[in-house]
Amino acid sequence: MNLKHLNQAPTEVDLIIEARWLATAVKNAPLLEHYSVIVQNDAIVDLLSTALARSQYTSADTVSLDEHILIPGLINLHTHAGMNLMRGIADDLPLMQWLNEHIWPAERAVVSSDYVRDASLHACAEMLSGGTTCFNDMYFFPQATAAAINQAGMRANLGLFVSEFANSYANDADDYLQKGFESHDSWRGNSMISSSIAPHAPYTVSNRTFEKIITYAEQLSIGIHTHLHETRDEISQSETQYGVRPIQRLAALGLLGPNFTAAHGVHLLPSEIDMLSGHGCHIAHCPSSNLKLGSGIAPISSMLKNNVNVGIGTDGAASNNRLDMFTEIRLAALLAKGVSEDPTTVPAHQALEMATINAAKSLGLDDKIGSIEIGKKADVVAIKLSDITISPCYDPISHLVYTCGREHVTHTWVAGELRYSNGLYANIEPMELKEIIQKWQPKLRQHKQ
Repeated sequence: MNLKHLNQAPTEVDLIIEARWLATAVKNAPLLEHYSVIVQNDAIVDLLSTALARSQYTSADTVSLDEHILIPGLINLHTHAGMNLMRGIADDLPLMQWLNEHIWPAERAVVSSDYVRDASLHACAEMLSGGTTCFNDMYFFPQATAAAINQAGMRANLGLFVSEFANSYANDADDYLQKGFESHDSWRGNSMISSSIAPHAPYTVSNRTFEKIITYAEQLSIGIHTHLHETRDEISQSETQYGVRPIQRLAALGLLGPNFTAAHGVHLLPSEIDMLSGHGCHIAHCPSSNLKLGSGIAPISSMLKNNVNVGIGTDGAASNNRLDMFTEIRLAALLAKGVSEDPTTVPAHQALEMATINAAKSLGLDDKIGSIEIGKKADVVAIKLSDITISPCYDPISHLVYTCGREHVTHTWVAGELRYSNGLYANIEPMELKEIIQKWQPKLRQHKQ
């Protein structure tokens, strides 16, 4: 009991969330029952039993959720929000054919600041309704994505995209970097947006450019986010062109380190997993995208056993078709069990940690988000566990991972502000989303396979 509250009038706070269950995502912490989260300004200031909370705190904004579990806001560790309107334009194709014959031509035809802002807002709406409060993005025109984030009220780490190839956004690698730094400067002071440098992949970025990226990332104290070992073709191409596998090339250049997040990591040798672990690198596991593109299944159980920090991402809607973290969490756990032939691999609580605190650690934000703890930002999601179609519930965390879907999310708070509740958004109108679809679908339709 907090003795400072004895014999005192209840303290007025901004928000009290009362829940049947509370999963903090703190390692080895127990599931809490009949607990309340106390929020002042944008942060969690107390966690205590609901009975005690009612005697010690009061708020004009008290939300009672006696059929719900509260979890930290989900963190989508790898996505391309600007591709959300390309959902379904090219399906059932291998990665390089998908990129060369459909996605890249579509991007050349439509991608602009206006397009990226609209598509990113659509992505923000999808993610908020599914309990995602923060995402790690990689796409062109990051300032346009920032505008969508600001409207939606989400949190994001925006990648400063880099490639050697010209498009409507930049002419060459140096131009990408310059535009990226201008974007980074534009959101300095915005507590909801952070940055990383995002070279697209080893097969689209030169050694010279990677060396510059290392220097700039160190100077700005920001991370590096890239695709790595997504397909066997990528590895074969690197061996032909450079004489080594991509991760060996990046290691020799000095890219690997605690600020390095690799998306996918599907085809990794045991020695390469050891390399990632030794350098303190992070993996963004995107199971649905890897399966849909036929890329393979990442050796997640081996990574986790070797202390590689693994988070979960959706990839973009063009290769996944859904920015649905509940699907990815469940699939990550099931695939790990199937591949290892061990049902104890990636238990439910660990799958939840991968989508929350592990992802926050990858972004260098684990002191602010990723778990429900006093002092952290109030990024909190409520999921209703009592719907008749998913009842009965015996173990709430197991139920969350193996039974629930994003349709069971009822409330999404970001920094203590309710951004989504039961089908309604705080700052996004359904009509605006419909107009966005009507505007861009005809322009994209011609690129459908």
